[in-house]
Amino acid sequence: MANVVVVGAQWGDEGKGKIVDWLSERADVVVRFQGGHNAGHTLVVGGVTYKLSLLPSGVVRPGKLSIIGNGVVVDPWALVEEVERLRAQGVAVTPQTLRIADNATLILPSHGAVDRAREAAGGANRLGTTGRGIGPAYEDKVGRRAVRLCDLADEAHLRARVEALLLHHNAILRGLGEPEFDRDAVLAELHDVAPRILPFADAAWRRLDEARRAGRRILFEGAQGAMLDVDHGTYPFVTSSNTVAGQAAAGSGVGVASLSYVLGITKAYTTRVGRGPFPTELDDDMGRILGERGHEFGTVTGRRRRCGWFDAVLVRQAIKVGGIDGIALTKLDVLDGLDSLKVCIGYRIDGETVDYLPSLPALQNRVEPIYETLEGWRDSTRGARSWAELPATAVKYIRRIEELIEAPVALLSTSPERDDTILVRDPFGG
Repeated sequence: MANVVVVGAQWGDEGKGKIVDWLSERADVVVRFQGGHNAGHTLVVGGVTYKLSLLPSGVVRPGKLSIIGNGVVVDPWALVEEVERLRAQGVAVTPQTLRIADNATLILPSHGAVDRAREAAGGANRLGTTGRGIGPAYEDKVGRRAVRLCDLADEAHLRARVEALLLHHNAILRGLGEPEFDRDAVLAELHDVAPRILPFADAAWRRLDEARRAGRRILFEGAQGAMLDVDHGTYPFVTSSNTVAGQAAAGSGVGVASLSYVLGITKAYTTRVGRGPFPTELDDDMGRILGERGHEFGTVTGRRRRCGWFDAVLVRQAIKVGGIDGIALTKLDVLDGLDSLKVCIGYRIDGETVDYLPSLPALQNRVEPIYETLEGWRDSTRGARSWAELPATAVKYIRRIEELIEAPVALLSTSPERDDTILVRDPFGG
């Protein structure tokens, strides 16, 4: 059976939550494989809005198994709060419907304190993190200081892990003039939350292997987007994990041969939250119009997103780096009623034309977009569920995007509602 990886092909916020939720009807298992509760997915199902950060988007569908993989950094308290919020909305979240990799790294309160203290000390050079401890948690994971979910089941081992972690964290906080953390107080908080999350702990890699051998369809859900990848994004203004499709294997414990199809999600225009280069950003009325129409505010942070024209250069680069087979184009309806549209087809740096975004920040900051102007459309695309319902010029816009990014549109989303989706090619092969 085919297994599908869903990743963002821009700077995140592309509408992955809705697409994963829509695809999860065809899947048996849905897996988050990287990121933390800095990610935000908004689902609108039957007029009800669900906001997810840690939980896989498939959790709102009855009969599906959701898995949080080892590549995710988990804030236990944020997870408990999210589970309780969904339960209050009538969603059953139990150890039968949700499993968490027992080797997943935990985010402790000191991670957030370190994150926020460093951002404050950075001043004008701050990275613009969410301050939720994601980066410091990944640092501790690779520094072999991390506390993992399985550690909560062994009190003596947990005490030693927390001591080692706080030795590092308190040194940083002390140097930045911030309050330090008491070991016993942290342990008490962990002891309190442990019974609420340990029942979900599992050898996720084994559960996935069983599902694969049984021929069950697996959907791998990424967070953020390719241009926020710690290796391939606009470093240092990136997240602290790999967001490209290759991480689906390492971040969940499956072999790369298990990944059959990679679906990249991209908006019909471009947005970005926080600092960093943005070649097609619009600091004018058009940028404001796109933001207002698209309700461009972060699900997690509430921060206003920067808006700009579709950047075909950026998306094409994400497709090649991430091995994306096809894209799901979202928010086409935001462009309804515009007389003309612009698409970035190349960059100009110091008078030279280039067809990719270079790694050096100084060059990224000097990028000038080269635009192609396309005809807009007056009729509405919102809620369309077939190609026949789309204006001819909207179809022409889509076809031009396909040519420029060198990948086909497999899905087209025309509103936040689950069923307002045009299927061109089923990633599962059905």
